[in-house]
Amino acid sequence: MHTINTLGPNTPRIALIGECMIELQQRADGSLQQSFGGDTLNTAVYLSRELGASGIVDYVTALGDDSFSDAMCQNWASENIGLGMVQRLPGRLPGLYCIQTDAAGERRFLYWRNEAAVRDCFTTPAAAPILAALPDYDVLYFSGITLAVLGVQGREKLLETLIEARQRDARIVFDNNYRPRLWASVEEARTAYRSVLPYVDLALLTVEDEQALFHFSSCEAVFAAYEQIGTPEVVLKRGSDACLIRCDGESFEVPAQKVERVVDTTAAGDSFSAAYLASRLKGGGAVDAAEAGHRLASRVIQVPGALIPR
Repeated sequence: MHTINTLGPNTPRIALIGECMIELQQRADGSLQQSFGGDTLNTAVYLSRELGASGIVDYVTALGDDSFSDAMCQNWASENIGLGMVQRLPGRLPGLYCIQTDAAGERRFLYWRNEAAVRDCFTTPAAAPILAALPDYDVLYFSGITLAVLGVQGREKLLETLIEARQRDARIVFDNNYRPRLWASVEEARTAYRSVLPYVDLALLTVEDEQALFHFSSCEAVFAAYEQIGTPEVVLKRGSDACLIRCDGESFEVPAQKVERVVDTTAAGDSFSAAYLASRLKGGGAVDAAEAGHRLASRVIQVPGALIPR
């Protein structure tokens, strides 16, 4: 295993695997603002913005052949995200979710995603060349939500891809993003997570998700578990509290940036992960990367919706 910023001098190619959905943001007057979002897509957009010309960002997913899917692709292209790994499945649709926020900026999600095209992302005939190409990327990024929406067969294909990618010296980045409602049981989720974690180089975790999934009693227990797995770089995101990092045996604590008024916490963790990864890929140390993550997240939570204007 090796850390994420030991890539060579060439421009890194990053593939982010997951789901983008139609996002409806409910306003105070009850009206709905429509956009697009999803954890790995949010990270892809912010990563592309942070890296600029110093990285190539591709998104790996499946969409339908509808107007919303067309608009998604146009939006991603405008953010300099590559579309070559996006499947378009005839007759299918993307998932949809609605964000409702309370007075403190905390959010509640309502989902319509059971028939989403992404569920067949790795099981269609068209997936074969995509799966074959993924191990040649420098970085593969996915999340716990990716694991959930791919299903059993898709997860098997992903695991095979991760193993081959590691053999070709790719770096694997994982954001735990555990969402209980996406899994048949906590046992199913644990099995899926444990199958991929041995291949992860950088784990971007939230304390609440680790506690909910694995019942860890403390941050130290989380670090001890990942040390046993052999993960060389672990970041514990803790919202407005300082994030904690273990990297190659060293420990760091990096304070979050204070924000006067939180409007919407959607994509706070996704944007942190993007800025952290971008900094590491550009040669920054773990502390610099965490500071970059906090800076971006502090801007994101002051604007409604997952993706703030450029």
